[in-house]
Amino acid sequence: MPTVMITGITGQDGSYLAELLIAKGYRVTGAVRNLKESKAKLPSILKDKVELVEFNMSDQSSITQTLFRLRPHEIYNFAAFSSGAGMYDEPVEIGEVNGIAVVKILEAIRSVDKEIKFCQASSREIFGEATESPQNESTPVNPRSPYGAAKLYADTMIQIYRKHFGLFACSAILFNHESPRRGLEFVTRKITREAVKIKLGLAGELQIGNLDARRDWGFAGDYVKAMWLMLQQRYAEDYVLATGQTHSVRDLCEYAFEYLGMDYRDYVRVDEKAYRQAEVVPLVGDITKARLDLKWQPEVSFRELVQMMVDEDLNSLKSNKENGA
Repeated sequence: MPTVMITGITGQDGSYLAELLIAKGYRVTGAVRNLKESKAKLPSILKDKVELVEFNMSDQSSITQTLFRLRPHEIYNFAAFSSGAGMYDEPVEIGEVNGIAVVKILEAIRSVDKEIKFCQASSREIFGEATESPQNESTPVNPRSPYGAAKLYADTMIQIYRKHFGLFACSAILFNHESPRRGLEFVTRKITREAVKIKLGLAGELQIGNLDARRDWGFAGDYVKAMWLMLQQRYAEDYVLATGQTHSVRDLCEYAFEYLGMDYRDYVRVDEKAYRQAEVVPLVGDITKARLDLKWQPEVSFRELVQMMVDEDLNSLKSNKENGA
């Protein structure tokens, strides 16, 4: 039974990957900062199916000792400061967690067992103000935030450890990926949640920024499959993971409200304070390399993704309403 270590296992990507690997017969361990808090956050479907171990990403010796103890065959790193509105908050901490901590994990792998395979969850934010569209693995990088800069530093060090030290280490350059497990601070979840609230009479309208902003949105469950495939290859390489299509915030609103039997135009209002100009160059991923090498492509459509998220919010808010919460 191969052992896998997942950081950020209680989050969206970590929990979907854990599900996938349990089904494939892995021994799944989650490296977490706080055992008690993480047990509470763990999705119910993973209860009693994964092992949680305390893990301090700022302490080199702690990381090394954890790897010595677990002896994982694969490591997936999802622990990071979040993107979205928080990309400019706490730049020092972002640099330490999203950048330096990745190098500490690589150093631990080099010390414990160079055969351990490592996958880093990178981000399309490394492209920042992109100069070309669509973006692929060769697109010039130009991060515009502490978040993007830290992710790029981690990617660069991964390439160095791969080429100079011979580690099997790679970066998944992830475009926007969502799910019913997405945090409420993200615009996708805000829209589906508020649409359901309006349907249930718990809210009257939805305030949103630029309705014409476009993103390449996919389903997180599809993307973790690609990351697992990356570590099953003969050689470690970096891959852009995306859908290759963009949709607008307006599309998202339309699909969510329509699924609930409503017209978004009756309830959605533009919030001028939250309005941001759309990018000049569209942010959309070119997944040609992933299709050819990994034989991978997204399975869940954007409309299906929105409906999944609405269903989850509907179930949870109905339950809360019935229980008087």
